[in-house]
This record gives sequence, C-alpha cells and structure tokens, in this order.
Amino acid sequence: MITIKDVRKSSVEAVRLPAVSKDAPSVEGPVRRILEKVRKEGDAALRFYSKKFDGVSLTALAVPAAEIAAAQRNADPAFLRVLKRSAANITRFHRAQQRRPFTVSAPHGSQLQQIYRSVERAGVYVPGGKAAYPSTVLMNVIPALVAGVSEVHLVSPPDAHGNIHPDVLTAASLLGVKHVYRIGGAQAIAALAFGTETVPAVDKIVGPGNIFVATAKRLVYGTVGIDSFAGPSEVLILADDTAEPSFVAADLLAQAEHDERAVPILVTPSRTLAHSVRAEVQRMLERSDRRRILEASIKGQGRIYLVASMKQGIALTNRFAPEHLEIITKRDREVLAQIRHAGSIFLGNHSPVAIGDYFAGPNHVLPTEGTARFSSPLSVDDFIKRSSVIRYTAAQMREVADAVASFAEREGLSAHAASLRIRKQGRA
Repeated sequence: MITIKDVRKSSVEAVRLPAVSKDAPSVEGPVRRILEKVRKEGDAALRFYSKKFDGVSLTALAVPAAEIAAAQRNADPAFLRVLKRSAANITRFHRAQQRRPFTVSAPHGSQLQQIYRSVERAGVYVPGGKAAYPSTVLMNVIPALVAGVSEVHLVSPPDAHGNIHPDVLTAASLLGVKHVYRIGGAQAIAALAFGTETVPAVDKIVGPGNIFVATAKRLVYGTVGIDSFAGPSEVLILADDTAEPSFVAADLLAQAEHDERAVPILVTPSRTLAHSVRAEVQRMLERSDRRRILEASIKGQGRIYLVASMKQGIALTNRFAPEHLEIITKRDREVLAQIRHAGSIFLGNHSPVAIGDYFAGPNHVLPTEGTARFSSPLSVDDFIKRSSVIRYTAAQMREVADAVASFAEREGLSAHAASLRIRKQGRA
C-alpha cells in the first residue's frame, strides 16, 4: 500500500523526501579494482569479467557488422515501424538544439568568435539484464549523431549465449552504428575510458546503468567526459481534482517498474484524489505481472503527499527537483511558470512519462536525485565543445597594451605584461 503523508501543517523544508542513493552500499572498492585490471590487461580482463559476471566465455568482443545489419532485416515489422517513427521525432527535436557560431565585432576591425566542434568518439552504454532497451540506443545515439560525432561505440551486456538483444542491435543498425561490443558493467566503462586492443578509448561516455556502472563513470570522469551521475528513476505528479485517478496510479506504477529503488510520488492538495489514487494503485498492483518489483518500489519509496495548497505543492516539487514531473492541474501553464527545477515536464491528463520515454522527441536521459537544480536532460550540447576565437588588430593592441599590462602586473605576472608591451613597441 502506498503511504499517504499529510504535510499540510509542515514547512516544506521539514518534509522528508526519499533519498535512495544515500542508503545504497558503496561499491567503489570493487569498481576501482575492475577499472585498474581493464586498464592494465585490456581485452583479457574484459573476457575474465564476462565469464565472472555474465557467465559467458567470449571469443569475439565486437559484434560483426553482418550481425548488426541482420537484426534490422529480421526485425518485427511493426516494431521497426514504431522505432523509425520514434527516431524521426527524436531527431527532429534534437536538430532544433543545434548551436550556431557567432561573431562579435570590436573597434579597429578586431573580432571575437565562439565556434562549436563535436567530440570525435562517443561511448554509449545500453543496460541489459532485466530488459532490453532499444529506446536507450535512440536517446543516446541520436543527439551524438546530430552533434556531428564521427564514431559511436556502443556497449551492452551479453546474454547467457554471448549475444546482444536483437532489439538493441536493430536500433543500432537503424541509426548506422557500426561499433557494438558484447561487454557490460564497470568493465565496459573501463574499456571505453582507457581503450583496449578491441575497444578504442572515447572522448565521452553516456547512458544509464546500475550502481557499478554509475560508480565507474564517476571514477573515470576526468579521463573522459560523462553525461551525469544517474541515480534511480523517479516521477513526481503534481495534481489537483482535475486529474484522473486511474491515470495517476498507472503513471506511478509505470515509474515503479523500473526497479525496486525507483521513486514514485504524488503531491496533491486534494484528499479525495489522494485516497482514490491509493485505491487504484492497490487494485492495479494486485493484477500486475511485475508485482514484486512494483511492490518493493511502492513500499520503499512510494509517497502521496497531501499538501495544504497548490502553492505548497509547487514549493515541495521545487525542493525535490524531480527527474520526471507531471503537472495535471486546472491551470497547468500557471503552475509550470512557477516550476524552477525539473528534468522533463509533462502537462495534462494525456501526457504520461511513457510517451516521453519512447516517442515524443525530448530526451529521456534526465537528471535524478535533485540534480535538476543544476543540470539538464541529455542533449546535443553534451557532445559539443565550445571554443573561443580572438583576433586583435595591431591598432587595437597598441591602444590597450599599457592598460592590460598594468592589470597583469597587479597579479605579479610580469611576463604577461611584457608580451603585451612588446606588441605596442612593434618589435618582433
């Protein structure tokens, strides 16, 4: 049974929110050992860990090009059609994110520019295990391709037979990904970060994973770029009496089925809605084929917060800074204008998180555990680097050289000052 917490008389700061990762055991020690072994031993370490963790002896780590192409040819036609429609929507949205260089002209003909260049190689981690995630392929690969990344290297854990799920290969084939490897876990992150005989080192690693994968990404950051430190998935539904209880309950359970640590939350000023949703959640739970995972998430982190007003509900939402936020209220645009922190926002009774997970177009790789306060969904920008370009004319340099040299001298950097004054003097 999902818990109803009456916080109408509480301050927002006093409300205790679920904090899953804070209670998670540390795996940093084992992950460091995996990273170091892969760094030193390369492919041999990858095969060792594939046997140890996945129970499979691999001869070839890379998936042959013919196998990738065959996956699309052999795919279920209905699945392939929806995959193509989803890919088109995601591509269209991310193309709108593309940056344009700009130039600022200064006196005497000097120019200041900002230019953009993509990273050369991107590594994409696609989880396996409990399910196959072709949607992860679309959401992580498409922004890289739109950004202009020349090489995408995709890793995913193999099954007991040493194979990558055909749906993952179908999505990779559809997008033209040529480099796919049968490796998962922290060892896959190590391979992408350091490089092995088979897997080249990349410039940036993106994609979700379990606590071992997330910890490995954190530890290799600096050697390579990463997208974020992702925690368990979460949804907060901010709703009033205009919300359909069965829709709200279904969306809470849809989030809960990600895994036992997922965080499903409803915030509402309506006592009627709170109790109706709780009853619907229980009814749906009893007939679900994923009841064990759902119950663990609902019991562990599921909450219905009964607030005094929509104003308090908005304040609580901003404090939580949810990964996914559904706003189902009479004046949803007015509420939206007051939201400061959220990863992806869904408006109205007919915009569930699931449509964003697969089809709508915005990215489903989102900041979790309050990091939406300072970070954003995965985008084309994650695969782009900015460079500044400065060109001063001789006339402008002569005009400012003494003033800027004095600035440098105040910081004790006399060689900086000299490099400016020598240009005023005109000596080579």
